[in-house]
Amino acid sequence: MRSGIAIVLAVLATTLAGCGGDGEIKTPDLVKGAQEGGRLTIGISFDEPGVGFRSGETYSGFDVDTATYVAKALGVDAKDITWVRADPGEREQLLESGKADLVVATYSITDERKQDVDFAGPYFVAHQDLLIRRNDTEITGPETLDGRTLCSVTGTTSSDYVRENYKGDITLKEYPRYSECVAALLDGSVDAVTTDDLILAGYASEEKYKGKLKVVGDGFTDERYGIGVKKGDQELVDQVDAALEQYVDDGSWEAALKQSVGDSGYEIPDPPKPGTA
Repeated sequence: MRSGIAIVLAVLATTLAGCGGDGEIKTPDLVKGAQEGGRLTIGISFDEPGVGFRSGETYSGFDVDTATYVAKALGVDAKDITWVRADPGEREQLLESGKADLVVATYSITDERKQDVDFAGPYFVAHQDLLIRRNDTEITGPETLDGRTLCSVTGTTSSDYVRENYKGDITLKEYPRYSECVAALLDGSVDAVTTDDLILAGYASEEKYKGKLKVVGDGFTDERYGIGVKKGDQELVDQVDAALEQYVDDGSWEAALKQSVGDSGYEIPDPPKPGTA
């Protein structure tokens, strides 16, 4: 599988749990056309706990597990994956430039993005929600944000939605990364952070934030996560879709979610149908 793809040195510390019983991430079969060997460069988030997170040379989270499973189905071992940072405003450029072969970074499928990249999936459906300070009882949903300062990340569908639907009612502050929004929430610079509930649940479940932050739990959009592929590579899209179908069918999808964000109390939803991006 694409043995000529260039690799930038990185070490993978998150591995598949291997074949086994229920509740484990299993080893997939190769998809049609894939061969053992080769390398992949995959873009992920580096600062979203429970989803895509880097600590030293260790990578963890649901997107990391998803990407690792898909790579294995494409014939690429975990040790032959190069992880690159995919901040929200840079995902299309990574694929267009060839700096990443796949982007698995809470990447919502939209018609606008489909003009520039192709998507496999969806592999998850999230809902935009709010992260607030735990002692805040006044913010109960987007309709209670009038006169408040809301934080989101540049280049995301979350910030676009706020602009389009609450223009003039909410002060929107944007940063390049969600970790900066969370820091601003803790120091009182903003009143809430908005993005997908899966990402927010990851932050709320972090040990250092327990007792300080909470997710409102009033999702107000649907965000269909896809795996980004360079425009025009339909063969790779089909292979990734086939890998995602295995991921759901063999129980690995559910196992990965439980391992990543289960401790936060996040209710695991039903999986979407891959191949409908």
